[in-house]
Amino acid sequence: FYPSSTWISDYWPKGIGFYKWLASKGWDEAESLKLAGGTRGSKVHAAIEYLEFQKNLPIETQFTNPNTNQPEDLTEEELFCIAGFHKWFLKVNPQMLASELTVFGDGYAGTLDRIYKIDNDIWIIDFKTSQQIWVNMELQISSYNNASIDYKNLGIKEEAWKRRKMAILQLGYRLNKASWKFTEIEDKFELFQLAKIIWKNENPDSKPKQRDYPLIFKI
Repeated sequence: FYPSSTWISDYWPKGIGFYKWLASKGWDEAESLKLAGGTRGSKVHAAIEYLEFQKNLPIETQFTNPNTNQPEDLTEEELFCIAGFHKWFLKVNPQMLASELTVFGDGYAGTLDRIYKIDNDIWIIDFKTSQQIWVNMELQISSYNNASIDYKNLGIKEEAWKRRKMAILQLGYRLNKASWKFTEIEDKFELFQLAKIIWKNENPDSKPKQRDYPLIFKI
């Protein structure tokens, strides 16, 4: 069992901007917004994957809410995110090399969103539906970049892989007219490793919960 890149990265301080936002919202409201953001992100990820593989996405298509495990219509906010991805895709015309790829690093694991070939460059890209990029997001994608990836099996040549780049693609971005923002990320794997030390200190006996059940219930 391995802890996730996201879990480890969240132990890195998010900075004064985040804590000012947290103070302005209060703990309960911030948790509600976090839950809503997670739901939005999950549905948007699923919808984008559907669009890329099926080549079309009727807006009445339903996707599962991870909190209720029930299919739901896409909200206006989720559709706005998908529209942003659609605009970016048509503008950039990326070639997908990997989608939702689970990767393993030194004592951690994670699932990267995409590996694309854009023009002659290889990009590891993480989709976000937030309006800000926090440092923990940069650590998360850096961990993917330094994980063990069988790039040759993805049809990537060694020379191109050595020149690979990372980016965060913000979808539903409201601070420009494009509704998306593409930001290249510098590798911050050293900071991720420090976050892993903090995570280990706070979770010394971390392991999945296990429960025992009888093979047959009788009354």
